Amino acid sequence: MLNARAHAAEKQCNQQANKARRCASKHVLPYIVAQVVGGIVGAGVLYLIASGRADFSLAGGFASNGYGAHSPGGYSLAAGLVSEVVMTFMFLVVILGTTHKRAPVGFAGLAIGLALTLIHLISIPVTNTSVNPARSTATALFVGGWAVQQLWLFWLAPVIGAALAGFTHKLVLEGSLEEPPVTGRTSEAGTRTDSAVRV
Repeated sequence: MLNARAHAAEKQCNQQANKARRCASKHVLPYIVAQVVGGIVGAGVLYLIASGRADFSLAGGFASNGYGAHSPGGYSLAAGLVSEVVMTFMFLVVILGTTHKRAPVGFAGLAIGLALTLIHLISIPVTNTSVNPARSTATALFVGGWAVQQLWLFWLAPVIGAALAGFTHKLVLEGSLEEPPVTGRTSEAGTRTDSAVRV
């Protein structure tokens, strides 16, 4: 999916990425709203499919994020907070690095997808993996109760992780020297940068 929509992705914002660096402030709120609405619609589709099974019950949590008694592995609030902050931080470092104008063209989707896979393998036992407040909100609204009560963590932690990633990338990883973009990228005007340096 990332590669299929790569042509549009550079002009859009991710909830975490816009907190971290790259989106104009006027686009932030509309994009967050769109992400949350899209998440709810997606969760609704999954609910319709899952509820087709006779023994389906929302009591199982519907993959909602949680800590303490609602963590898949029984992990504490502190463990859930640290996990979500660190996982979001690492995810955003990968996103910001692979979509940077100096990054090789065409590999961002692969790197981001593999990073997200690893993040899920690490943190599903801890919190069911959020790293995206829209994803957490969508399933929590269907489950209600404890899922909504614990939802605050899955907004707070990704915001902290994204902010730390943005600062780290800007101050430590990005560098201060302005270099030409790699060949194959388009300029702001949409023209191909044929004079760019080949890597």
